Amino acid sequence: MHRHRFAYTKFKSSFFQQYYLTIQRFQMSNFNNRATSFASAAARTTTYDSALRDYMVKVYNFMAIALAISGAIAFLVANTPSLMAVIFGTPLMWVAMLAPLGFVIFMGAKLNSISAATAKTYLWIYSALMGISLASIFVVYTNTSVARVFFIASSVFGATSLYGYTTKKDLTSMGSFLTMGLIGLIVASIVNIFLKSSAFDFAISLIGVFLFIGLTAYDTQRIKQTYYHFSGNSEMVAKMAVVGALNLYMDFINLFLMLLRFFGDRR
Repeated sequence: MHRHRFAYTKFKSSFFQQYYLTIQRFQMSNFNNRATSFASAAARTTTYDSALRDYMVKVYNFMAIALAISGAIAFLVANTPSLMAVIFGTPLMWVAMLAPLGFVIFMGAKLNSISAATAKTYLWIYSALMGISLASIFVVYTNTSVARVFFIASSVFGATSLYGYTTKKDLTSMGSFLTMGLIGLIVASIVNIFLKSSAFDFAISLIGVFLFIGLTAYDTQRIKQTYYHFSGNSEMVAKMAVVGALNLYMDFINLFLMLLRFFGDRR
């Protein structure tokens, strides 16, 4: 059973987490393009907007709830030997790995036709599936180091997201560069599955940290821009708050996993 757990964790960390994010961006590109077309106007807005503040608080709250759901479920599964044996010691391991990817594709395809309330429910379901998928990190890394890296990732994420929210610089041009970087990261991760190079893995992780730091700032500014774009449509604003929370959730999870590979203490 331990062999399955370790094989799963290595494969998931080096490939699927980055792939989830790339697929999710592709599925929501129609929303993102409409939002970023207003980038310059949003970036130049300097007046205080309490409605924007409330919108951003809602986005961060949704993200925090999703993270709490994932963390609680991951910890519960990891500390229940019978569940670990059933999920990661059998072919169900592949279901646990692929379910979040399949669900985020489904969610992206349905976003145009569902309500904001349904989108929020989908976010909770997705975060629960991710919690099951992430349970193995508690087997590979000590609980103390997982907690430590979580706080490191939270600090880095918070500072970067604050920059993305407050900066007057238009970060729109970063979007294409970061997307290409993600694709390159996926390709490099696939190659390293066969090379099994520790030096290459270190380089991938280091590049990944900087990519997801950049994505956090970029996505935060883009979320702000979508508010201005859809501010006349309360239902759409509510739905885009969920989409924004999902983007930031994925940025945080990927940043956390990359940092865990540097600072996590293996059992």
